[in-house]
Amino acid sequence: MKIVRQCLEKMPKGDYRIQDKKVTPPPRARIDESMEALIHHFKIFTEGFKVPEGEAYVAIESPRGELGCYIVSDGSSKPYRMHVRAPSFVNLQSLPHLMHGSLVADAVAIISSVDPILGEVDR
Repeated sequence: MKIVRQCLEKMPKGDYRIQDKKVTPPPRARIDESMEALIHHFKIFTEGFKVPEGEAYVAIESPRGELGCYIVSDGSSKPYRMHVRAPSFVNLQSLPHLMHGSLVADAVAIISSVDPILGEVDR
């Protein structure tokens, strides 16, 4: 809880959400009360919003390594290209070096030590 308090104390004052109605959905309470808010909520989640043309790569630290997301926008509401860089795929690239000189019987233990999620390795 101490880290949460520190974050809240150091958080700058002011709004935490942008007030642009093209990007931010209305508060949940207003959806039940206002037809305009309901329509606005529906349009944001069905049509999306236009993102400026460009590209971005963002990486975060996940339990198994760096998880990266690369996205390219052509200016429409749908991404032109998107690629997720899964950490298990990168980690498995080290297997030839780890297994060099080992017995075939040791392969299961070596692969298990890398702790891959094979679902994110499949391309």
